[in-house]
Amino acid sequence: MSAGMEKDLAGESSGLPRHIAVIMDGNGRWARRRGMPRSAGHSAGADSFRRAARYCQKLGIDYLTVYAFSTENWKRPKEEVDSILALLEKYLRQALRDMEKEKIRICIFGDLSPFRPELRRMCQQCMDRSSVYTGAQVNICLNYGGRDEIVRAAEKWAAEGCPPLTEDVFGGYMWGGRIPDPDLLIRPGGEKRISNFLLWQAAYAELYFSDVLWPDFDEAEFDKAIAAYRSRERRYGDVGEGI
Repeated sequence: MSAGMEKDLAGESSGLPRHIAVIMDGNGRWARRRGMPRSAGHSAGADSFRRAARYCQKLGIDYLTVYAFSTENWKRPKEEVDSILALLEKYLRQALRDMEKEKIRICIFGDLSPFRPELRRMCQQCMDRSSVYTGAQVNICLNYGGRDEIVRAAEKWAAEGCPPLTEDVFGGYMWGGRIPDPDLLIRPGGEKRISNFLLWQAAYAELYFSDVLWPDFDEAEFDKAIAAYRSRERRYGDVGEGI
């Protein structure tokens, strides 16, 4: 934790976001700039994710949601997909091993049916065994797409007989159920779009874009994103003075 952020947290009201969402972008470019295979970039990105989860827990962030594997990622070369899924299995094994020490609740959002049985089993184990923890929650989006999530939510609503519908009711059919929407959505890597991530939930999120590639997005970069968030006046759809 940086000295500045630690000082701020000592105040009566930190103004921290309760829920941070991250599009973990830039792993491939990070590796290419170093003359390394893309798998090395994904490995470095996985390390960055672990650091981020621990740092958010240390800051007192209640929820961290990360875009780990999208529905579009299946279009990548098979070798790269296999590498990403192997890293995911490695992370889940480590999470199961260190769970009692970390005490971070893990939830998986997305359709796990295309994954091999062992990976699905580990995902379920992580969710079941960590469900007793009451502190920070890390949501890992796997085989996830925002549009797909909305379609699935509509299908669930219809299957229940189309009960009276409000935004709150419909939101309950999303993968995350009724957890708070993200306050801050961070995208490292230089791109300025949300790429089909949390389309429903991020309606009023503050967006923060950075040119820093995800493997290099360390605690100091998180501090910058949070400082930018705290400097803004949230309007929740109010466009101010208008046209």
